[in-house]
Amino acid sequence: MVDALFSSHMKPDVHYARNGDVSIAYQVVGEGPRDILLVSGYLSNVEYAWMYPSMSAFLLRLASHGRLIMMDRRGSGLSDRFTDAPPAETLVQDLECVLDDVGSPTTTLFGLWDGCIASVLFAAVHPERVTSLILFSASGAQRPKEDYPWAWDEDEWDGFFAGIRSGWGTRAWVVKNARWMGPTMLADSDELQHWVSYTRLAASPSSAEAVMRVSSQSDIRDVLPVVRTPTLVLHRAGDQVEPVEGGRYVASMMPNARFVELPGDDGIPWIGDVESVLTEIEVFVGEGRLVVEADRRLGTVLFTDIVGSTAHLASMGDAAWRRRLAEHDRLTRLEINRAHGRYIDSTGDGVLATFEGPAAAVRCARAIGAAIAPLSIEIRAGVHTGELEFEAEQVRGIAVHIGARVAALAGPSEVLVSSTVKDLTAGSGLAFEDAGEHELKGVPEPWRLYRVLG
Repeated sequence: MVDALFSSHMKPDVHYARNGDVSIAYQVVGEGPRDILLVSGYLSNVEYAWMYPSMSAFLLRLASHGRLIMMDRRGSGLSDRFTDAPPAETLVQDLECVLDDVGSPTTTLFGLWDGCIASVLFAAVHPERVTSLILFSASGAQRPKEDYPWAWDEDEWDGFFAGIRSGWGTRAWVVKNARWMGPTMLADSDELQHWVSYTRLAASPSSAEAVMRVSSQSDIRDVLPVVRTPTLVLHRAGDQVEPVEGGRYVASMMPNARFVELPGDDGIPWIGDVESVLTEIEVFVGEGRLVVEADRRLGTVLFTDIVGSTAHLASMGDAAWRRRLAEHDRLTRLEINRAHGRYIDSTGDGVLATFEGPAAAVRCARAIGAAIAPLSIEIRAGVHTGELEFEAEQVRGIAVHIGARVAALAGPSEVLVSSTVKDLTAGSGLAFEDAGEHELKGVPEPWRLYRVLG
């Protein structure tokens, strides 16, 4: 079917999935027993991909093994642009919308560059929908950490942002960056020209800078151990986009990951030694996979607690306090539903709720605080993201205990979050203040906490 499609000089049609008011462009090529969703990051244009010979040949090989789904993430290619780059949890929702629109209940996710971040998060949040995961040029964090020293520092990122502002889309800027992104193309003028055009059509200067600023704050180190999906991590030895040590780190932190170091210096899979990349993918995809059980997944817990509830009871009396508490519960449930969260249980003077994304949980905590203010009561709240175990209507796991301990340390009308929440909300518009490192009762290691501002 694929060969017939392209022998008639037709490109696959473009479709749009909608996530709220935002339209996400996608294409479907080929057919077969499995789906493969290519998550290529912000450098993407599904229309021009078929005019780019080396890339189209790469895509056709992928499509020969099943139904290939390609998409332009919001802000790039044919998808809607934005004013501010969204947080990673919004990109996860976009992937879900595309898969739903295509009618794909389970898929192999192929993450490329910064698309690896959304791919890992999707596999962590929706393990029942991902049969296998492929990551090319992946990283665990975009800023140096104690256990991850290979990322760019502040000065390197500032220089990159300045270059985008002054030169994005110009031939001189693209050629300069090709020296480290894909040095092989410098010896092929046609290949280089296609890369210039692809870059220009992938994103505007402002959207490229906005996306990369959010990406530069990403840190998925705490998420990697949660992903039990069978994973293939591919990295070229001389990759200058993401050092090979980053790929090794990612694979070492994932329970079911296989790391393959490939020869070459190119950070673009369809140039250089393409055959070795495709061979590894084809062998991996052909091995057959079982979907991971969905009772354990990445999630965010929100704990709230009414400040001074005993004093309120003493001053108001049992009957009046029960009425006040019932209204608090009603308003709290309303805000959780509005934020697309899941009410789990009452803690007596507060609630436990879960969310797919941390930004939604933080905003919900603030909304609850505002909603109950007319009742002359205030809450403290704690938010943490980690692996949760769902059983019937309850939720368990160390992440639940951490969330409860974080909430207990919050002050009146304060929302405290763990470092994991802060790392995963880049691009959300939320602002945080360092609240120091704390020992959490019953938790082995200390955690750095952050106070939500504004």
